[in-house]
Amino acid sequence: MIDKNSPIPIYHQLEEYIKAQIDNGDLQPDEAIPSERVYADMFQISRMTIRQALTNLVNDGYLYRQKGKGTFVNKKKVEQRLQGLTSFTEDMKERGLTPGSRLVSFEIIPSGREIAERLKLNENTPVYEIKRVRLADNVPMALETTYLPANLVKGLTEEIINQSLYQYIEEKLSLTIHEATQQIEASIAKEQELRLLEIEKGSPVLLILRTSHLKDGTPFEFVKSAYRADRYKFVHTMQRG
Repeated sequence: MIDKNSPIPIYHQLEEYIKAQIDNGDLQPDEAIPSERVYADMFQISRMTIRQALTNLVNDGYLYRQKGKGTFVNKKKVEQRLQGLTSFTEDMKERGLTPGSRLVSFEIIPSGREIAERLKLNENTPVYEIKRVRLADNVPMALETTYLPANLVKGLTEEIINQSLYQYIEEKLSLTIHEATQQIEASIAKEQELRLLEIEKGSPVLLILRTSHLKDGTPFEFVKSAYRADRYKFVHTMQRG
Protein backbone atom coordinates (compact mmCIF):
# COMPACT_ATOMS: atom_id res chain seq x y z
CA MET A 1 0.00 0.00 0.00
CA ILE A 2 1.88 3.09 1.25
CA ASP A 3 5.21 2.63 3.02
CA LYS A 4 6.15 5.84 4.80
CA ASN A 5 9.63 4.47 5.58
CA SER A 6 10.39 3.85 1.92
CA PRO A 7 12.85 6.12 0.07
CA ILE A 8 10.25 6.28 -2.71
CA PRO A 9 8.23 9.50 -2.36
CA ILE A 10 4.74 8.98 -0.98
CA TYR A 11 3.09 10.81 -3.86
CA HIS A 12 4.78 8.40 -6.28
CA GLN A 13 3.61 5.40 -4.25
CA LEU A 14 0.05 6.73 -4.42
CA GLU A 15 0.37 7.19 -8.19
CA GLU A 16 1.44 3.56 -8.57
CA TYR A 17 -1.40 2.40 -6.31
CA ILE A 18 -3.99 4.21 -8.44
CA LYS A 19 -2.39 2.99 -11.68
CA ALA A 20 -2.60 -0.58 -10.39
CA GLN A 21 -6.29 -0.12 -9.58
CA ILE A 22 -6.88 1.11 -13.13
CA ASP A 23 -4.86 -1.74 -14.68
CA ASN A 24 -6.63 -4.49 -12.72
CA GLY A 25 -10.09 -3.04 -13.32
CA ASP A 26 -10.89 -1.87 -9.80
CA LEU A 27 -11.28 1.60 -11.31
CA GLN A 28 -13.11 1.66 -14.63
CA PRO A 29 -12.95 4.30 -17.43
CA ASP A 30 -15.08 7.38 -16.64
CA GLU A 31 -15.50 6.23 -13.01
CA ALA A 32 -14.91 8.86 -10.35
CA ILE A 33 -11.93 8.12 -8.11
CA PRO A 34 -12.17 8.56 -4.32
CA SER A 35 -11.90 12.10 -2.99
CA GLU A 36 -8.73 13.56 -1.52
CA ARG A 37 -10.31 13.22 1.92
CA VAL A 38 -10.89 9.49 1.41
CA TYR A 39 -7.27 8.93 0.37
CA ALA A 40 -6.05 11.07 3.29
CA ASP A 41 -8.04 9.00 5.78
CA MET A 42 -7.11 5.72 4.10
CA PHE A 43 -3.35 6.27 4.11
CA GLN A 44 -2.95 8.97 6.76
CA ILE A 45 -1.15 11.28 4.35
CA SER A 46 -1.52 14.97 3.59
CA ARG A 47 -3.96 16.28 1.00
CA MET A 48 -1.12 18.25 -0.57
CA THR A 49 0.70 14.97 -1.27
CA ILE A 50 -2.51 13.46 -2.70
CA ARG A 51 -3.08 16.52 -4.87
CA GLN A 52 0.44 16.21 -6.31
CA ALA A 53 -0.12 12.54 -7.17
CA LEU A 54 -3.47 13.22 -8.82
CA THR A 55 -2.10 16.16 -10.82
CA ASN A 56 0.72 13.98 -12.12
CA LEU A 57 -1.77 11.29 -13.16
CA VAL A 58 -3.92 13.88 -14.93
CA ASN A 59 -0.87 15.23 -16.77
CA ASP A 60 0.12 11.68 -17.76
CA GLY A 61 -3.36 10.96 -19.13
CA TYR A 62 -4.50 8.38 -16.55
CA LEU A 63 -7.12 10.69 -15.04
CA TYR A 64 -9.14 13.71 -16.10
CA ARG A 65 -10.94 16.41 -14.14
CA GLN A 66 -14.40 17.87 -14.58
CA LYS A 67 -14.92 21.20 -12.92
CA GLY A 68 -17.34 20.92 -10.03
CA LYS A 69 -17.70 17.14 -10.42
CA GLY A 70 -14.40 15.54 -9.51
CA THR A 71 -11.60 13.45 -10.96
CA PHE A 72 -12.29 10.49 -13.24
CA VAL A 73 -10.44 7.59 -14.83
CA ASN A 74 -9.45 8.25 -18.41
CA LYS A 75 -9.96 5.75 -21.20
CA LYS A 76 -6.85 3.85 -22.28
CA LYS A 77 -4.77 5.67 -24.88
CA VAL A 78 -5.02 4.51 -28.45
CA GLU A 79 -1.63 3.25 -29.58
CA GLN A 80 -0.39 3.78 -33.13
CA ARG A 81 2.83 2.25 -34.36
CA LEU A 82 4.98 4.40 -36.60
CA GLN A 83 5.56 1.61 -39.11
CA GLY A 84 3.48 1.41 -42.24
CA LEU A 85 1.27 3.95 -44.00
CA THR A 86 -2.34 3.51 -42.94
CA SER A 87 -5.38 5.74 -42.74
CA PHE A 88 -7.07 6.75 -39.49
CA THR A 89 -10.01 4.50 -40.40
CA GLU A 90 -7.70 1.50 -40.87
CA ASP A 91 -5.87 2.24 -37.60
CA MET A 92 -9.06 2.35 -35.55
CA LYS A 93 -10.54 -0.80 -37.09
CA GLU A 94 -7.30 -2.66 -36.41
CA ARG A 95 -7.65 -1.79 -32.72
CA GLY A 96 -11.27 -2.88 -32.51
CA LEU A 97 -12.59 0.68 -32.31
CA THR A 98 -15.33 2.16 -34.46
CA PRO A 99 -13.86 4.97 -36.59
CA GLY A 100 -15.86 8.05 -37.43
CA SER A 101 -15.57 11.63 -38.61
CA ARG A 102 -17.36 14.88 -37.99
CA LEU A 103 -16.95 17.12 -41.02
CA VAL A 104 -16.12 20.71 -40.08
CA SER A 105 -15.58 22.11 -43.59
CA PHE A 106 -15.05 20.86 -47.16
CA GLU A 107 -14.15 23.20 -50.00
CA ILE A 108 -11.84 23.87 -52.92
CA ILE A 109 -9.37 26.69 -52.28
CA PRO A 110 -6.33 28.14 -54.09
CA SER A 111 -3.15 26.68 -52.62
CA GLY A 112 -0.99 29.03 -50.58
CA ARG A 113 2.79 28.87 -50.49
CA GLU A 114 3.15 26.16 -47.84
CA ILE A 115 0.53 23.86 -49.37
CA ALA A 116 1.92 24.40 -52.87
CA GLU A 117 5.45 23.55 -51.71
CA ARG A 118 4.32 20.43 -49.87
CA LEU A 119 2.32 19.15 -52.85
CA LYS A 120 4.79 20.43 -55.49
CA LEU A 121 2.19 22.64 -57.12
CA ASN A 122 2.19 26.17 -58.44
CA GLU A 123 0.73 28.66 -56.01
CA ASN A 124 -3.04 29.19 -56.38
CA THR A 125 -3.53 25.72 -57.87
CA PRO A 126 -6.95 24.39 -56.71
CA VAL A 127 -6.78 22.00 -53.77
CA TYR A 128 -9.41 20.34 -51.63
CA GLU A 129 -9.31 21.48 -48.01
CA ILE A 130 -11.03 18.98 -45.72
CA LYS A 131 -11.26 19.76 -42.03
CA ARG A 132 -12.77 17.09 -39.80
CA VAL A 133 -12.77 15.77 -36.25
CA ARG A 134 -11.67 12.14 -36.21
CA LEU A 135 -13.56 9.91 -33.75
CA ALA A 136 -12.96 6.55 -32.12
CA ASP A 137 -16.08 5.01 -30.54
CA ASN A 138 -17.63 8.51 -30.87
CA VAL A 139 -14.86 10.12 -28.80
CA PRO A 140 -12.96 13.02 -30.47
CA MET A 141 -9.36 11.93 -31.06
CA ALA A 142 -7.90 14.44 -33.52
CA LEU A 143 -8.60 17.57 -35.51
CA GLU A 144 -7.36 16.86 -39.02
CA THR A 145 -6.99 19.22 -41.98
CA THR A 146 -6.24 17.51 -45.29
CA TYR A 147 -5.15 19.11 -48.56
CA LEU A 148 -5.33 17.22 -51.89
CA PRO A 149 -4.72 18.45 -55.46
CA ALA A 150 -8.17 18.82 -57.00
CA ASN A 151 -6.82 17.93 -60.47
CA LEU A 152 -5.31 14.66 -59.20
CA VAL A 153 -7.79 13.38 -56.63
CA LYS A 154 -10.94 14.01 -58.62
CA GLY A 155 -14.59 13.66 -57.78
CA LEU A 156 -14.48 13.93 -54.00
CA THR A 157 -17.80 14.24 -52.19
CA GLU A 158 -18.83 14.42 -48.55
CA GLU A 159 -20.02 10.83 -48.76
CA ILE A 160 -16.58 9.63 -49.90
CA ILE A 161 -14.83 11.66 -47.22
CA ASN A 162 -17.05 10.19 -44.52
CA GLN A 163 -16.05 6.67 -45.56
CA SER A 164 -12.40 5.93 -46.45
CA LEU A 165 -10.44 8.42 -48.52
CA TYR A 166 -7.53 6.02 -49.08
CA GLN A 167 -9.87 3.28 -50.25
CA TYR A 168 -11.42 5.69 -52.77
CA ILE A 169 -8.01 6.80 -54.05
CA GLU A 170 -6.75 3.26 -54.53
CA GLU A 171 -9.87 1.44 -55.66
CA LYS A 172 -11.84 4.09 -57.56
CA LEU A 173 -9.03 6.27 -58.92
CA SER A 174 -6.57 3.35 -59.39
CA LEU A 175 -3.71 5.32 -57.78
CA THR A 176 -1.09 3.44 -55.76
CA ILE A 177 -0.29 4.98 -52.37
CA HIS A 178 3.35 4.34 -51.55
CA GLU A 179 4.93 6.29 -48.70
CA ALA A 180 4.70 9.31 -46.44
CA THR A 181 6.97 11.56 -44.42
CA GLN A 182 5.71 12.95 -41.15
CA GLN A 183 6.96 15.02 -38.26
CA ILE A 184 5.57 15.01 -34.73
CA GLU A 185 5.89 17.64 -32.04
CA ALA A 186 4.17 18.57 -28.81
CA SER A 187 2.08 21.71 -28.40
CA ILE A 188 -0.68 23.26 -26.32
CA ALA A 189 -4.15 23.10 -27.86
CA LYS A 190 -5.37 26.25 -29.58
CA GLU A 191 -8.90 27.65 -29.24
CA GLN A 192 -10.43 25.71 -32.15
CA GLU A 193 -8.77 22.47 -31.01
CA LEU A 194 -10.05 22.97 -27.47
CA ARG A 195 -13.59 23.39 -28.72
CA LEU A 196 -13.70 20.64 -31.33
CA LEU A 197 -11.73 18.06 -29.34
CA GLU A 198 -13.70 18.83 -26.17
CA ILE A 199 -10.60 19.34 -24.02
CA GLU A 200 -9.72 21.90 -21.38
CA LYS A 201 -7.57 25.00 -21.77
CA GLY A 202 -3.89 24.16 -21.40
CA SER A 203 -4.31 20.58 -22.63
CA PRO A 204 -1.39 19.14 -24.63
CA VAL A 205 -1.77 17.91 -28.20
CA LEU A 206 0.50 16.03 -30.59
CA LEU A 207 0.94 17.98 -33.81
CA ILE A 208 1.58 15.88 -36.91
CA LEU A 209 2.48 17.11 -40.39
CA ARG A 210 2.37 14.41 -43.05
CA THR A 211 3.05 14.50 -46.79
CA SER A 212 2.01 11.34 -48.65
CA HIS A 213 3.20 10.20 -52.07
CA LEU A 214 2.06 7.88 -54.82
CA LYS A 215 4.29 5.12 -56.15
CA ASP A 216 5.65 7.41 -58.89
CA GLY A 217 6.68 9.96 -56.25
CA THR A 218 3.83 12.41 -56.83
CA PRO A 219 2.63 14.08 -53.59
CA PHE A 220 -1.12 13.56 -53.31
CA GLU A 221 -1.86 14.59 -49.73
CA PHE A 222 -0.70 17.01 -47.06
CA VAL A 223 -2.26 16.60 -43.62
CA LYS A 224 -2.07 18.75 -40.49
CA SER A 225 -3.38 16.95 -37.41
CA ALA A 226 -3.71 17.78 -33.73
CA TYR A 227 -4.14 14.60 -31.66
CA ARG A 228 -5.31 14.59 -28.06
CA ALA A 229 -2.24 13.70 -26.02
CA ASP A 230 -4.43 12.23 -23.27
CA ARG A 231 -5.98 9.70 -25.67
CA TYR A 232 -3.26 8.91 -28.19
CA LYS A 233 0.32 7.72 -28.18
CA PHE A 234 2.81 6.75 -30.86
CA VAL A 235 5.12 3.76 -30.62
CA HIS A 236 8.22 3.16 -32.72
CA THR A 237 10.33 -0.01 -32.70
CA MET A 238 14.02 0.50 -33.44
CA GLN A 239 16.69 -2.04 -34.27
CA ARG A 240 20.41 -1.73 -33.85
CA GLY A 241 22.60 -2.29 -36.88
